[in-house]
Amino acid sequence: MDLGLASKRALVLGASRGLGAAVARNLAREGATVIAAARNQADTKTWIAQQAPEVAARLSAHPLDLSDRASVDTLAEAMLSQGGVDILVNNSGGPPPGAAAEIALDLWTKQFEAMAGHLFHLSGRLLPPMLARGWGRIITIASSGIEQPIPNLALSNGLRMAVLGWSKTLAAEVAAKGVTVNMVLPGRIHTDRVDQLDQAAAAKQGKSRDEITKASQATIPMARYGRPEEFADAVTFLASERASYITGTKLRVDGGMIRSI
Repeated sequence: MDLGLASKRALVLGASRGLGAAVARNLAREGATVIAAARNQADTKTWIAQQAPEVAARLSAHPLDLSDRASVDTLAEAMLSQGGVDILVNNSGGPPPGAAAEIALDLWTKQFEAMAGHLFHLSGRLLPPMLARGWGRIITIASSGIEQPIPNLALSNGLRMAVLGWSKTLAAEVAAKGVTVNMVLPGRIHTDRVDQLDQAAAAKQGKSRDEITKASQATIPMARYGRPEEFADAVTFLASERASYITGTKLRVDGGMIRSI
């Protein structure tokens, strides 16, 4: 299936590793020109260099610190000076774990900027060229915590709900102008982040990480964690020409973990 991405330009945030890197690789393999933005450019450049030459040629690294407004604006200016992008994949990474009653206001405020406010700001800055062309894709990577709150991840559960409200609202505002706005919700996809969460749960419960991982996998109908490439395939489809009539949605990629109707 031709996804129609060969002439498209994509910006993927949080692309030094994990889900962001997997999405950036996948888009480039489908023919898109991809800017992989992240704080750790060294890691980004390392995985880019490991790609086939024709894929690596379509990838470039760009610095971005989502906690820093100036860094976000610098990235926006760089993209706009080159005509903007056709595809924006918002990916803020995950905040530290913690119970809702234990999180201080300053941490809520700090994390809101990095996980929500600056994504809203960057998307708003990059939206006008998409509207002018009558084609665009804004895809935000969130969490299954939007559907079912995850224990000990109060920051993620709360702040990603704000992103959901923004995404759904924006989708309705720009749908008739050729721009789609969707969210993709990973379940337990095997990345460093999931390993860290399992380790934190192990320390809190006095168990080994392997015990925590096996117990977590037992709650998933597919009985395993997902692969980053499986998640990236879903994002790539939503970024494609083939997904032109899908907007305002939240797509779960979780192996059936969330069982609510």
